Formats: sequence, C-alpha cells, structure tokens
Amino acid sequence: MNKFVLNETSYHGAGAINAIPDEIKARGFKKAFVASDPDLIKFGITAKVTDLLEKAEIPYTVFSDIKPNPTIENVQNGVAAFKAAEADCIVAIGGGSSMDTAKAIGIIITNPEFEDVRSLEGVAPTKNPCAPIIAVATTAGTAAEVTINYVITDVEKKRKFVCVDVHDIPVVAIVDPDMMASMPAGLTAATGMDALTHAIEGYITKGAWELSDMFHIKAIEVIARSLRGAVKNEKDGRDGMALGQYIAGMGFSNVGLGVDHSMAHTLSAYYDMPHGKACATLLPAVMAFNAPATGEKYRDIAKAMGVEGVDAMSLEDARNAAVEAVRQLAEDVGIVTSLKGVVKEEDIKALAADAFADACRPGNPRDVSVEEIEALYRSLM
Repeated sequence: MNKFVLNETSYHGAGAINAIPDEIKARGFKKAFVASDPDLIKFGITAKVTDLLEKAEIPYTVFSDIKPNPTIENVQNGVAAFKAAEADCIVAIGGGSSMDTAKAIGIIITNPEFEDVRSLEGVAPTKNPCAPIIAVATTAGTAAEVTINYVITDVEKKRKFVCVDVHDIPVVAIVDPDMMASMPAGLTAATGMDALTHAIEGYITKGAWELSDMFHIKAIEVIARSLRGAVKNEKDGRDGMALGQYIAGMGFSNVGLGVDHSMAHTLSAYYDMPHGKACATLLPAVMAFNAPATGEKYRDIAKAMGVEGVDAMSLEDARNAAVEAVRQLAEDVGIVTSLKGVVKEEDIKALAADAFADACRPGNPRDVSVEEIEALYRSLM
C-alpha cells in the first residue's frame, strides 16, 4: 500500500498572494503569526503579504528569529512568541528556513509534549495537526510549502535532524513567482539545484512508484529547461522554476530522498553551508555512485534533461550522459561541484557517521556504507 499526502489548497502564478486574506477569512482565523526571516523583512518582501493583511484588516504579529539553518532555540522562541501573540494561524513567508521553523512551531503548539524539539526527529508520533499554516514560497527550491518534512539544527550536538510528519503540511500553499523575483542569482542557482536534487533522488529512491515517478520526471524536465533562465532573472525561467520545484516536492515528500541529502545535512550542520549549495555540490558524484542501482531511470533523466540521441545509447553511456547533463547545468549556473576548502580531513569520519544515521539515507537506491560515504566526501576534496 502506498500513501500520498498533498496540500488541501494551492495557488499558482503571478499574484497568487492576493488569495491569502480570503483564505484566512474563509477559514475563520482571527490573527496571523507571520514567520519570516530578517532579510525578507529588510528588503520588503514580507511587506508584500503584510500589506495585504492590513488592507483586509487582519491582525498579525511578525516573528523573525529565524536563521538560514533554523535551530532548536529558534523554534522554542517561536513557540513562546506564538502563545504571546494569541494567534490562531501561521503565515510562513520564505524558503525552507522560515517554513521549517513554522512547521516545528505549529506542531509543538498543538502537541506540547514535543516542546524539547529533539523528540520530533524521524517520524514523530504526534496526534494532532499543527496550527494551520499558509506557506508563501520566496525561493524556488525547497518545496517546503507542499512537503511533510522539515529540518532543524541541533547546535549543541552539531547536527541537523529530519522530521517527517503528515501533521505538519501547510493547509494552503502560495507559489507566486513574483515573490521569488528578488532572489539573487547565486541563491536562485543553489535553490534550483536543490529542487533538481529532490526530483532526481525522488525518482530513483527505493520508495519510488508510478505516481511519484510522474511528478519527478516532469519536475526534472521543467527545472532543466528553466533554471538557466531563472538565474538570469528571465520571467519564463522564474515561472518555470516556481512550478518545477513544487512538482518535485509533491513527489519526494511522499517517497523520500537519498544519501545526497544525508551528506548535505551534515555539511550544513558542520560548516553552515547553505543546504541547496551542499546538495548541488554533491549531486553529480552521488549520481555516479548510485548509477548501478538505477536500472533504466538515468536514461529517462537524460531525456528529461534534453540530451539528444539517448535511446540509441548503451545503458552505461546513457547513465554517464545523465550525470554529465547535471554537472553541466550546475556549471552553467555557477555551482562549483567541489568541497575543496570546505571539508576538513579530520571531520570526515564524523561527517560520514552522521550522514549514515540521517533519515534520508535508507531511501538511497544503492546501499551505502559509512566507508563509502567517507570516500564520496574525499572524492570532492
């Protein structure tokens, strides 16, 4: 038996944020807790939504104690702020950081026995849906607005942990490319490659099946044709990435990921490396490692990436073509697929052990050992 969980409602396209006040009123909410990171507030992105709330006379409180890799402390501070605000819904504005923080806050509000945050790791046995979340994406990458996953950093133990919970999915997703137009090129590239990693890992994960495959192969196609344009801030590219990353999220949220994400989580925890950049840096090497366990799927990926003549290739050549197409896309958008100067040799054993223990690793299509993860890290140094 397979299970699939998606948002109740999602809005797509330019101007989608205009639906927010009507959704809040229709659902009977009285006060919004707006969770958004400091940079989005500083540069006026958050105001695009709060201005709509003010115009509709909807009370709100803004919470901005959110870091790029949100911590246990951020979540606990957010829980206290939500209670003090006496809000009844959350409007999360941002990328994965804002949404992950909002999900953890929302879960603890309705399931206070998990207030330590650490107990949410893995598949937590929560009983109640989280405080209702309206998720407004400002990056085209994480797809946190449609997933049942979130990631929190444990600063004390120097690790990131993945939480998987059907109770945390936002009730409404807002996917408005205009909210993503201010992303700088580097962030657009990193988050876009994160979305591609979601699509590729979701397509080859052990949990993949026909329904999830449908989403992932389409996401690869849309991202491959859109990311270069999005980095140049072209409208068609931005629009395509907004859609492509969401489609990928619909899939991987339900079937899981693989060791690329496990290794990326540890890079972020140890070196505060942005998640999307970490995923992108690792992707070609991890794809090459996984190739023997993927059947004909890399041929499909190569086709979706726009490689010509794939049908006439041998399986080995088709696999190599898929890896090379991903490597070329990363290069074209300015992603350096090397960990030289990032990873320290003395950290590798601990990095590999933490990656092996990560919740995403069991879904990897090829069984992987701690020693093989060590070798993958070293291969990029």
